[in-house]
Amino acid sequence: MSVRDRLLAVLVAVLWGLNFLAVRVGLDHYPPFFLSALRFVVLAVPVMVFVPRPKVALRWLVIYGLGFGAMQFGLLFLAIDQGMPSGQASVVVQAAAPLTMLLGALLLGERISRRQLAGVAVAVVGMSVIAVERARSAALLPLLLTLLAALGWAFGNIASRQARPDHPLRFALWMSVVPPLPLLALSAAMEGPGTGWRDFGASFSADGWPGLVALVYTALAGSVVGSGIWTTLLKRYEAGKVAPFSMLVPVVAVLGAWLALGEQPTAWSAIGGTAVVAGVLVGTGWNPFGRRGAPAREGVGPVPVEGGGEVGGAVPAQPGPHERGQPGPHDRGQPRITRR
Repeated sequence: MSVRDRLLAVLVAVLWGLNFLAVRVGLDHYPPFFLSALRFVVLAVPVMVFVPRPKVALRWLVIYGLGFGAMQFGLLFLAIDQGMPSGQASVVVQAAAPLTMLLGALLLGERISRRQLAGVAVAVVGMSVIAVERARSAALLPLLLTLLAALGWAFGNIASRQARPDHPLRFALWMSVVPPLPLLALSAAMEGPGTGWRDFGASFSADGWPGLVALVYTALAGSVVGSGIWTTLLKRYEAGKVAPFSMLVPVVAVLGAWLALGEQPTAWSAIGGTAVVAGVLVGTGWNPFGRRGAPAREGVGPVPVEGGGEVGGAVPAQPGPHERGQPGPHDRGQPRITRR
């Protein structure tokens, strides 16, 4: 990757990492289900007007929207609202990668390599450390909600793999059309039918503008700007070269929450979080020495496209030029070698 593209990948990680801070600010002004619904409404309206619908089966778009959109964001926002530190949430939700591997094996009959199993094992150890540390000082419910949010992301990854969209960015943007109705229904049932709307009206006052800024940031900076840059990078390079930059997201989120919100991580939570990130990197085949290995497979690795997961999202990774059998940007003018 060129220096410019590496800096762009880092910029996306910063945008997505700061999403978690924006969510924490937004939850000070809106209830969690309503905030997550509103975030998708801001995206869905212009998407339906200006973005062509991707050519995929409707069922995969709906499943992707319910899993990755409604389940992940609704439960993640609820977890943070219930006391999950936003920085720690950015680490725990990375469990979506090993969960996707396991779901791929269970539902699609995919084989899991020894390296992937080792990565899952390391990530599970990290999760266990975080769980034990939280059990000593705080409730476990927010952690369980965050893990369920990661499971929703994993189901979304499986749906995106089955959909095989021709335009991954369009697919990710059109996903935003699905979550508003179920999330608004949950908000009306659990938070009160008028609570969120009254809070939204109050956000236009002098005291409510931080919530409005946080809402716009999560919808536009993380989704539109971050997704656009990330998808462009995935078109230029193999997914295995781009995906590891997404592991900077929890680093940015933890540091940002520490500096801006005073969420100072304990030693054990830092150890557990490091193990989770390391497990994801090992399981998805990252090679720190830059040697060519097997390219990351679509939907398996941490290839988010908008803050979500991280607070994120995952667009199906497009195959890089080498995976398509085409010369890459550094191969032009060089002889092609055909393997038999």
